[in-house]
Formats: sequence, C-alpha cells, structure tokens
Amino acid sequence: MFHLSKRQDKHRDSGRSLITLANPKSPIAEQYRTIRTNLQFTALGATLQTIVVTSASPGEGKSTTASNLAIVYAQLGKKVLLMDCDMRKPTVHFTFQLAGQTGLSTVLAKRTTFDRSVQMTKVPKLHLLAAGPIPPNPSELLASPMMKQLLDEVKAKYDLIILDAPPLMHVADSRLLASETDGTILVVGCDNSNRDLVLKAKEQLVLSGAHMLGIVMNKRERAGKDAYYAYTYE
Repeated sequence: MFHLSKRQDKHRDSGRSLITLANPKSPIAEQYRTIRTNLQFTALGATLQTIVVTSASPGEGKSTTASNLAIVYAQLGKKVLLMDCDMRKPTVHFTFQLAGQTGLSTVLAKRTTFDRSVQMTKVPKLHLLAAGPIPPNPSELLASPMMKQLLDEVKAKYDLIILDAPPLMHVADSRLLASETDGTILVVGCDNSNRDLVLKAKEQLVLSGAHMLGIVMNKRERAGKDAYYAYTYE
C-alpha cells in the first residue's frame, strides 16, 4: 500500500496533476519514484511488463497515478507506453495536450494501425496511445483477439506498458484487461472512496485472475511533516 498526499493537486496540467513534471523534486514526486522502486522489487524473478491502473469508482485518481507513474519510469530511462484504455471517459490525451482523434478504439476496429496512432509526449521515451473516439462497444473491443495482438505487438517495442483502465465497479473492462496483463494497481481516493466498493473491487480482481501489485492511497491528508513519505507495502 502506498500513500500520496492531497497537496499533489496543487500542480495541474490541463486539469490533471503531473507533479512529476511540474515539480520533480517534490515529496509527492518522490512518492511516485518510491512506488516505482517497490514495483521493481515486486518484479524480481517475474515478468512485469504490462500494468493495469484502475480504481473502484470514478474520481479516485487512477489516471493521475497512471500518468505520473509512466513519467517516472521514463525518467529512469525505460521506453514506456501509456495506453488509455478508458474508452468510455478518456482523459489522458487532454493531460498530455495531445490529439485524441485516433487511438485504441480505431486500432482495435482496424481503422488504423498502432504505428500511425501512437504519439510522442514531451517526456523523452514516453509514448501515448490515446483512447480514440468513444465506441459503442468498449468491452467487446477489449475482449477481442485484436487487443491480445496489440499487447503482443507493443510488448516487443516497449520496456513497460501502463494501461489506464475504467473504474471496476461500473463496467467489466478493467477485469478483462487485468486477466491479460502482468499486474494491477488499485487506486483508492482517501477523500471520496467507499470502503465496501473498494473491497468488492479487490475481490473482483482476484476472481478475474489478476495479479494484485498493491494499493495506492491517493489524496491523503497530511498528518505531519513525514506524512509525504509514509507508505506500507503488501
């Protein structure tokens, strides 16, 4: 379990916090690097190339976490792909101020190719595949053979793929993705999460066969000067 302070919300890029860019020496940016380090220890002796980041409910900070985590991995020198798999409410292309006309939905629908849709961000070694236009059938697309083929394709090109997935308790999309990837992070917003929904979300991930990597406690109130650095790992 990892804790992130509420004060990260003071640094925003298009309405979403990218504190690892805005203030890379801040205590919260250091917390993202701590999460990265713990994930690296988790991966010892195991493959950890595809990571799903999700939450139980909307507004808990999953997309912020996915974006900042992708940045700190790229800053380490890894070639990273951030894939917006939330084809119901896509936001990541707004965060990085990039185009969203094509992306995951158009690639899976075979209307374009991955190479034509992937975009470079202002962070060296970090690429983005936007969600693309909102399709009528996101779950069907994510469960299609094309999604598996796409994951195989990008795994040959990137050191790490981070998938920003929809909230678990609303649709089946995240469970589909979690069952096909190496690990899942569950983001919990301390100021607005429902404990019962969080427990149900974790249970659904386990039942889907997901490998739970940990829980990120987002928007945590600062309790003292050391609160920025407080975390436990399980």
